[in-house]
Amino acid sequence: MALADEEPMTSQHHRSRARRVALAASAALTVVVTGAGAAPGAGAAQAGTPGKPKLKLIAASNAVTLDRWEGEPGVYLDLGTYVTVDNAPLEFQVKRKSYKDPVVAQQILRDAKGKKIGSKALPAGLVKDFSGLPDFLEVSIKNAQGQEVAKPKGTFCPNNASGRLRPDAPATSHYPESCPTNPFTLGSVWGVEKGWAANSSTVDYDKPVDLPAGEYTAKVGVAKKYRELFGIPNDQRTIKVTVRQISNGGGEGRGMSGMHGGHSMSGMSGMSGMAGHSMAHHYGPRGADEPTPGALSHALEDRGLAHHLGDGTGHTDGSRIAPALKPASQRPTGRAGAPAGVPKPDLRSLPAWDIAITDGEDGDAPGKDYLAFSANVWNAGPAPLVVDGFRKPGADLMDAYQYFYDAKGKQVGYAPTGTMEWDPRVGHEHWHFTDFASYRLLAADQHEIVKSGKEAFCLANTDAIDYTVKNANFKPYNTDLSTACGQQNSISVREVLDVGSGDTYTQYRPGQSFDVTDLPNGTYYIQVIANPEKRLQETNLKNNVALRKVILGGEPGKRTVQVPPVDLVNAP
Repeated sequence: MALADEEPMTSQHHRSRARRVALAASAALTVVVTGAGAAPGAGAAQAGTPGKPKLKLIAASNAVTLDRWEGEPGVYLDLGTYVTVDNAPLEFQVKRKSYKDPVVAQQILRDAKGKKIGSKALPAGLVKDFSGLPDFLEVSIKNAQGQEVAKPKGTFCPNNASGRLRPDAPATSHYPESCPTNPFTLGSVWGVEKGWAANSSTVDYDKPVDLPAGEYTAKVGVAKKYRELFGIPNDQRTIKVTVRQISNGGGEGRGMSGMHGGHSMSGMSGMSGMAGHSMAHHYGPRGADEPTPGALSHALEDRGLAHHLGDGTGHTDGSRIAPALKPASQRPTGRAGAPAGVPKPDLRSLPAWDIAITDGEDGDAPGKDYLAFSANVWNAGPAPLVVDGFRKPGADLMDAYQYFYDAKGKQVGYAPTGTMEWDPRVGHEHWHFTDFASYRLLAADQHEIVKSGKEAFCLANTDAIDYTVKNANFKPYNTDLSTACGQQNSISVREVLDVGSGDTYTQYRPGQSFDVTDLPNGTYYIQVIANPEKRLQETNLKNNVALRKVILGGEPGKRTVQVPPVDLVNAP
C-alpha cells in the first residue's frame, strides 16, 4: 500500500499517468456538439419499450487536443465519445462461480423507475473478464493526407457516470465508479442510470496509440454485434484530433500516488466526468457508546522480547496481543461485545499474483533473491469490517476495536481486537492494523519454511472483488490512503473494509516478499491467510486461506520462478 510511495515504473504507472492525461485532455475540450451527435435536450425521457434502455453514441465535441508526453510510447486516447442511456437504466451483472468457470454476463432489465422486471443473458463468450464490453468501439484514425494510420478498438466500461443528459435525470449514479481489473475478481455490477451518459472512448492505458504530433481525423462507431444486441443506431462520429508534443511532462511522479497497489477502484475508465460525485457511504461518525481514549483498558499487554526473538507465534512487527473480552459484569459501560446474531464480515484471501524474483525493496539485504508477490484479502460480507484505533497520550501503539452494526446499519457493539502501530518506512508512513493477514512460503508438502515479515496493514478498499454478494457497497468511502490510515500525530484512526471489496498490497511494497536465496529449486506455495490469529470476529473462519503454486529454478543471483494458472485464471 502506498500514499506517498513512488512505485517503480510499471504498466500501472502508465495507467495512472494516462488517467491524468485523459483528465487534462477532457478538461481542455471545447464542447461543440452538432447535428446527430447532440445529447438529448432537457425534458422527459423519450418513449421506448418498457425495460429496454435506449442507447446512442454521441461526441461531446467535434475537435479534441491530446497531449503526447515525452517518454511515453504514444497517445492515450480520449476522444470525448459517450454512450447515452434513456428510457430505462442500462445494467449488467457479471460473475463466475469459481476460477474453474468462465465469466458470464446478463443484462438486468428495469423499468423507468428502476424496478427489476427481468434479465437477459449476453451471448456466451462475449464478456471474457470484468473490465467491460470488449471491442465495443471501432475507430479509424487518418492523418492529414487521408492515410489510415491506426485502427484501435476500445473496451466499454459503463461504470464511469460521466454526466447527466437533462435536469430531471437522477441527481447521482448509484453504480460503481470503475470496472474491476484484479485477475481474481469474482463478480461485478456495471451500469448507467437512465438520463446519464458514460464515457466510451478508447482509453486502454496499456495500449497507447503511436501518433506523432500533428493533425488527424478519427471516425468512431459502435461494433455491429453491440448495435444489434442493444439496438444502437448505426451512427459514426467524426472528430478532428490535434496531437501536441509535451517535452517536460514525461518524468516520474505524475502517477496517482494515493493507491495501495495496482488495481485502484477509482475510475479506470472515463474519469473526466467523475469530479464532484459523492463517495460518501462510510461508517461514522462514531456514536456516543464507543470507548474513548481515556476509558480504554490497559489490559492490552506487551508481549515482551519473545516475539522479537522468533518464538513461533508469528509476530515479527512488535505488535501486542488483545486479551479475551472480560465477563459482562466487568466490562465498561456501553455496548461492549458483539450481540448474538449481529451481522459480521467474512474475510477471504485471494491467490497471490504478480509474482516475480527481485533483488529486494527498501530495507532488504543486498545481494539476495526475493520472491515478491501481490496479495489481497477481501470481505464477502454481509457486514463491513470496521476497526478503530485509539491512542493514549504519548503511546506508540493504538488500541484497536472492532465495531458491529445491525441490519439497519446502527452500531450495536464493539470488541478489543489488537493494536495499530505507526510504520515509519518509506512506502508506508501510516498506521497499520496488526495481524490482519499473514504471508508464508510453504514447501511442496505444504509445511511452512519462510514467513514474510509483513504482519501489519492499513485497510483500504482498493479492489472490487465481488459486488454481487449480499450488502455489497458499490461506492466504498476509503479507497486509498488519503481517506484512511492517519498521520503520525493522529489520536485515533478508523479503517474499513467494506462488503464486496478487497485490499491489495502490491509486490512493490516493502516487506512484501520472501528471501529465497538459499532455497533449493522445486515446488512451493505462497500462502495468504486472512485474520491469522482469529482476533477479528467473522461469519466464517474456514475460508481464510489461499494458496498459489510457484516453481523456483535457476541459481543464487539468477533465480527464476514459474507460476502455473489457477484453473482458468492465468495471472502469474
